[in-house]
Amino acid sequence: MPAVASITAQKAPVRNPHMDDPAFRFFFGDRSQFAQPQIGLGSGVIVASEGYLLTNHHVIDGADDIDVQLADGREARARLVGSDPETDIAVLKIELPALPVVALGDPARLQVGDAVLAIGNPFNVGQTVTAGIVSALGRNRLGLSAFENFIQTDAAINPGNSGGALVDVRGALVGINTVIYSQGGGSLGIGFAVPVDVAREVMTAILKDGRVIRGWIGVESRELTPEIVESLGLGVNSGVLVTGVLQDGPASAAGLRPGDVVTRIGNVPVTTQVELLKAVASLRPQATVSVAVQRSGKAVELALTVGQRPPPGPR
Repeated sequence: MPAVASITAQKAPVRNPHMDDPAFRFFFGDRSQFAQPQIGLGSGVIVASEGYLLTNHHVIDGADDIDVQLADGREARARLVGSDPETDIAVLKIELPALPVVALGDPARLQVGDAVLAIGNPFNVGQTVTAGIVSALGRNRLGLSAFENFIQTDAAINPGNSGGALVDVRGALVGINTVIYSQGGGSLGIGFAVPVDVAREVMTAILKDGRVIRGWIGVESRELTPEIVESLGLGVNSGVLVTGVLQDGPASAAGLRPGDVVTRIGNVPVTTQVELLKAVASLRPQATVSVAVQRSGKAVELALTVGQRPPPGPR
């Protein structure tokens, strides 16, 4: 609990573009003095004694000032080291002595039914602990981020818990609480956390390169269904169907075509779009990788030079 902090992120008020118009100021006055900054609340977890914290990208997105308050009452201004919108993870740094640090757990050892605790600052009421179990593992296709591999839990998670800790019964960090499923803003027993191994990879990349660099090949795809296999006569039941190839992209240069079925990237078999995205993203740009495809009933091996994944557009 001492390693979980409360985060206050402030954004400057949006200036009315009409304030520079003398006629507008004549009729409505100078309202800029009444504009209030936007304040967002969340949580963060101290993972290194040097002062590094993990939190969610959406907690600090666009913030001008980020303040961190520790459980022992100390406060500090945080510096944004970097963030990754595609996993919703951000890394902050504070300068304070003798910082408490959470132990990192191993999400790979988690099983459905394991007891977990969620620690954070919901609704800004103060540090709060809720208990539950792991409801599911590897949740994806939720449309929350580009790379989804969530731990689902029924521990109560509410607004303000974002960026907080999901820990196992030994107190080891297994996830960063990220989002709840709710139509009214309250906990319904369906919360999602980014596994700590994903967050650790993001932090390592940010500390090394200042951002997360991922591979990209420039294709659109969809998963195979029995109907697609039969209607197109693919002759293969496992893999990912290429539905579009970006002109002048890495896949196009390698000779990949719409209608090909990708079965392997390097040494990694792929059977779903999630596996394809993850396998490609793990590659370093400018590396050459072999891509196994099924084309018109024949196995084809292509040599592909990996490109760099472009930054995400505004959500």
